[in-house]
Amino acid sequence: MAQDLRGFEKYLVDEKRLSVNSVSAYIHDIPGFEAYLGTKGTHSLLHTTGADISGYLLKLKSDGRSGATVNRKLASLRAYYRFLIEKNRIKKNPCEGIRSPRIQRSEIEYLSTEEIDKLLAAPDDSDTGRRDAALLEMMYATGMRVTEAMYLKVEDVNIRMGFVTCDGSHGKARIIPLGRMAREALEKYIFENRPHLKRRSNEASDGPEESALFLNYYGERITRQALWKIIRGYAAKVGIDRAITPQILRNTFAVHMVQGGADIKALQEMMGHEDPMTTQAYLSVSKNRIKDVYDSAHPRA
Repeated sequence: MAQDLRGFEKYLVDEKRLSVNSVSAYIHDIPGFEAYLGTKGTHSLLHTTGADISGYLLKLKSDGRSGATVNRKLASLRAYYRFLIEKNRIKKNPCEGIRSPRIQRSEIEYLSTEEIDKLLAAPDDSDTGRRDAALLEMMYATGMRVTEAMYLKVEDVNIRMGFVTCDGSHGKARIIPLGRMAREALEKYIFENRPHLKRRSNEASDGPEESALFLNYYGERITRQALWKIIRGYAAKVGIDRAITPQILRNTFAVHMVQGGADIKALQEMMGHEDPMTTQAYLSVSKNRIKDVYDSAHPRA
């Protein structure tokens, strides 16, 4: 198992590009499941059945684990068995057909149209400012995850046709449309400002960072931490007095799409959600908004 775990860790980092915290959690979850199997007289992760997975989830629930924790452990097992299938260690994923338990979702945080307009107008016309404008416009236009944005390459963006290709580091690869404002911001950055940043790089011209879309001041691929800092910095600059994260930008994309009448199935594909229930959660925001409008406008509300 130790060899499989090392391979699984490399798979999560190199192919799935999960964050350090996510990789650590996934790796920690697998021995816990193996220990459970041991209590049932089964000692091989390679011969696990769907009944084993279901029994494990029930045990977690009876032990008082939260729905979020149970979901994460199931996600870890799904990923682990997908890895084993890719390496031809097993033929079928025992997690197939097992649904994630419903959890009480916290209120979805998102920006109003006024707030997002202020945020997108905040960057200046410097090289890094144009980069930040392109980054913010693209994240709002696509709902892309922060890690996906970080690993974008120049060739992933088709400005003429108006779409960006996401490699699917957290799910299926997908093509996402780009609006006019995002296309204009990306075009300016790619052709006018990115070359200036690239010239500061010490990387060889054929190095792995050569085609990275978003570069830092030194011409290297921008980091996850830098992306967070950029978003929070501009939020503070325009007077948004709460912590703004990349996830809130992603939520904002989804909520504004739903409020504009977007088809849920299409939204699911654009956001790369494997479970349609994840996308359905954004409907509640729209329903709450309609209820607020009704309550304030109808004389008998």
